[in-house]
Amino acid sequence: MSGGFDLRDEPWIPVRLLTGGSVRLGLRELFKRAHEIEDLLLPVPPAAAGLLRILAAITARIGQNAGVRLDDTGVAEDIEDWHLLRRRVLKRGRFEPEVVDAYFDKEVPAGCFDLFDQERPFLQDPRLAAQCVDAKGAPNSSGVNKLVMGRPTGVNGAVLFGHFTDTAPVPVPTHEAAWHLIAQLYFGPSGQCTPRRITDVRAGSGDAAPLRKSVSYFAWAPELFTSLVLAVPSPQAEVDWEERDACPWEAELNAPMEPLPAMTWPGGLLTGRFRHAVLLVPSADHRSVSDAYITWSTHETAREARDPYQILDRRKDGAFQPREADGARALWRDIDSLLLKDSRQDAQRPPGLEDLPKSVLPTLRVRAYGFEQDGQQKDSVWFQSTTPPVLQWQEESNAEMAYHVSRCHRVAEDAGSRLDFAAKVAWRIATDAQADASPKGKVRIDQRKPGPWAAAALSRYWPSAEREFWRLVSPEQTAAAIERPFVEAALAALDEAIGQVNRADIRVARARSRARAILLRLLPETEAA
Repeated sequence: MSGGFDLRDEPWIPVRLLTGGSVRLGLRELFKRAHEIEDLLLPVPPAAAGLLRILAAITARIGQNAGVRLDDTGVAEDIEDWHLLRRRVLKRGRFEPEVVDAYFDKEVPAGCFDLFDQERPFLQDPRLAAQCVDAKGAPNSSGVNKLVMGRPTGVNGAVLFGHFTDTAPVPVPTHEAAWHLIAQLYFGPSGQCTPRRITDVRAGSGDAAPLRKSVSYFAWAPELFTSLVLAVPSPQAEVDWEERDACPWEAELNAPMEPLPAMTWPGGLLTGRFRHAVLLVPSADHRSVSDAYITWSTHETAREARDPYQILDRRKDGAFQPREADGARALWRDIDSLLLKDSRQDAQRPPGLEDLPKSVLPTLRVRAYGFEQDGQQKDSVWFQSTTPPVLQWQEESNAEMAYHVSRCHRVAEDAGSRLDFAAKVAWRIATDAQADASPKGKVRIDQRKPGPWAAAALSRYWPSAEREFWRLVSPEQTAAAIERPFVEAALAALDEAIGQVNRADIRVARARSRARAILLRLLPETEAA
């Protein structure tokens, strides 16, 4: 039975066309017109990060050449054969409309792309209406404010957009509710949630969503078709190749109390790791969502899986973990980890950026979607950023440029770190008469009271450093001395943080001189004078 908002055909995904116009499309038209689309325009980056994984899973089903699909396990047995197939799919330049229709109309069970289908609503669990009840058996929903990322609920007072309260919830348009449904499943919190009764136990806590507090990196082409084909993860993933691969909309509802199914490629890897269960409650006309149930979907230990779009950083104990999103960290500071091979640094490049076709490398940028959060309930800031075409400089294709980019990044980071230290030293000298201000004397920094200059200086330094980075990152600059531009940017940031008026004070002047000397030591001896 249809629920009245079919994501195959309802316009819910905002895009920008190559012609410059903007429009919202359903899934069917998005794939049919992918070669005409320049960009996705979702204003909620965590939803975009999740949606791209969903689109990549569908691309694996419909991206084909001569009837052979990108998710063909026979072809996947030989990685070179799979790369050849991907190149042939790219060469076609578009998805075949009849293949798109066949997938959406014949291969997926009826109603599974309908947001409000009574039996199989898209990415939802209809059982929650009966299982999320209070002690008296009355419905116990989570509220629409809990669904919408950016609205405050309970103790989470962060307000990203608008002002809403649980006592006066504002319904959300259905197409926006679809975005936040996806964002919840990929970035939802851990800890206390709406209780769900399946057995005699009314459990009310769950685990964090698979992408929580992370940042995702995608190869980004001039048009969406190529971006989606390149987003299909390599079959080199460590998964169970004997089990049938299925996305949630292609399979039966999960069994919350049973062991998790095996991790499969590519659908299970991209869409089969959810830890939350959601059910949307529509308005009478299905044009908005007025309430929602959000709870746990399983308490089983998550299957190990290497996400295709994340950088892994080496921890102090030698293990690797996904790079955490930081709203204050610009994308250019991650570029060396996207260009260099894993063996040359303490970071592992996203598998999705490995073995990219040489024919498209010169045009490929990197798109990043991140959501700065803690591991439980606090949401801070989300962000989206795109680089210039830098993937042509990956180490395998252009080692000289890859090392040059890495060198520029390292010098910029060193200058930023030294600026932080120098500004704290200057503050201590300027405000503490007992601090040793002699040129070689040691100054103890109180990390609990670092003073305001360090934060102010860094907030000025990083935008300047980014401008210098992009100026220096070019083939013409590979032999240039790169230390001085970053040191001068740090010196200027320090002066701005201290302020012109403060420098008239003799103690401040002495502190400034000491801090400048700390920064100038970053220059090679031939330039330090």
